[in-house]
Amino acid sequence: MELIQPKGTRDFLPEKQIQKQEITEKIKQVFELYGYSPIETPVFERFEVISSKYAGGEEILKETFSFEDQGKRKLGLKYDLTVPLARVIAMNPALKMPFKRYQIERVFRDGPTTTSRYREFYQCDVDIIGTEKMSAEAELMKIASKVFEKLNLEVEIKLNNRKLLNGLMEEIGIKKEKINSVLSAIDKLDKIEKKEIEKELKNKGIEEETIKKIFELIEIKGNNKEILEKLEKKVSSEEGKQGIKELKEILDLTKQYKINNLYINISLVRGLSYYTGPIFEVLLKKGKIKSSVCGGGRYDKMIGLISGKKDFPAVGISFGLERILDELNETEKTKKTVTEIFVIPINIEKNAIELSEKIRSIGIKTEIDLMNRSISKNLDFASKQRIPFVVVLGEKEIKAEEFSLKNMESGKEIKVKISELEKLKELVK
Repeated sequence: MELIQPKGTRDFLPEKQIQKQEITEKIKQVFELYGYSPIETPVFERFEVISSKYAGGEEILKETFSFEDQGKRKLGLKYDLTVPLARVIAMNPALKMPFKRYQIERVFRDGPTTTSRYREFYQCDVDIIGTEKMSAEAELMKIASKVFEKLNLEVEIKLNNRKLLNGLMEEIGIKKEKINSVLSAIDKLDKIEKKEIEKELKNKGIEEETIKKIFELIEIKGNNKEILEKLEKKVSSEEGKQGIKELKEILDLTKQYKINNLYINISLVRGLSYYTGPIFEVLLKKGKIKSSVCGGGRYDKMIGLISGKKDFPAVGISFGLERILDELNETEKTKKTVTEIFVIPINIEKNAIELSEKIRSIGIKTEIDLMNRSISKNLDFASKQRIPFVVVLGEKEIKAEEFSLKNMESGKEIKVKISELEKLKELVK
């Protein structure tokens, strides 16, 4: 038997898991700073919910892991956190609005695996339910900027609107029932060559002249103001005009948040069919990860359609933790252990245990040698594990009721009285 993880999955040993937890904590801090509270949903859902025509659409359904339980009920692993959230809201219509939640959980997709594209991965989502105001989108733009600022990553935010895209597609003669199918092909523009998309559109029954018009529209260039001015001349439908109006509102509101890295991009589609208005993606300005590290949009119809009751306007954004982690692995020196102090006993194990427990009692992560190694081997171990501080404890230190705290990076040593361990908090943190 070959010992290997399932395709598209990976193990996280301490070095990467510690880094993942630190990144997650930074993201969570930003979410909570803006008043979002945590929820959790099951790892699997009833298949009829996640396969609903009001959920992610045909393309994502191909990537859904499905199975039956012992009662022959069909279930599916969740492919994102938005559809389960929609079910939660539909089941709890009395929730006070706006309902602002975040989730940081695993999701699963049985799709192709490439660089930083896995079949099991974490999403970090924030959503606002219950408001149609574009100020919700503006707040999410700021949250995205704040998260990447906290992670020391330079990004740009791409912005578009599905209403505008629908209007543009209608303008060039694409029937309503074909629009989602056409947009799902355009969505692959950053993944496959243009000629492959043209071929796919031809296979969908789109004429060559219409394909040419599609690309003329989605390749419109200029600054945000210029793009909107060009589009206003091309859109006559009410839906398309509403899309332009919403984009203008978002751009105006983001000025108050001092967001300077937001750009309208007409080729941005986002493949999930539940989006109904503004859509956005975040890309790194430099680095090895070329695909989006964050994305989302407005989905005003999904909750009402799933529940069969009233609509709940909703908008959300999702951060791809694995892609962020893969990028930071290239630039950051990561920890190999959570340990802050390593205690090396010299033939006084009981005293070392006692001291370690006292240090732990003041909240410092402490490890003690359990291998009975020599001092030199223990120092080498601490160095390789990047443990920041070491205490060598022998009879001499016990009698003096004092020990030396060694900084493993600088090599400096500081005397600390056993009766004054509280001082360690300042020295170690």
